[in-house]
Amino acid sequence: MPKDLPPLDLVQVRLLPLADFFMGLMWSRPGGLSLRTTWVTPATLWLSSGVVLLVGLPGVAVIAYGIATGQVLMLFAGLVAAALGTGAGAVATYGIRQRRLARAARR
Repeated sequence: MPKDLPPLDLVQVRLLPLADFFMGLMWSRPGGLSLRTTWVTPATLWLSSGVVLLVGLPGVAVIAYGIATGQVLMLFAGLVAAALGTGAGAVATYGIRQRRLARAARR
């Protein structure tokens, strides 16, 4: 990971509260306690992307199934899964933006 501060743009500023909140819920706070001053590691980027694909997207399907069948427990489980996927998606998007902005600055 680069030693300098990560670049920041308007998209990241909007994602930052959700990404920081999600990292705090997962007990994965970076050293500076905010992603504003810390790089998203490759491991975190891959893990959060995996959570989106393996938990968040199926969670949306479970929500639809819960609504269609009237099963409140399935609906609740789908909402929890979709919320996890949303938080992980914010972290993944934030990390991808960091890398793209850093790459653009080097050119």
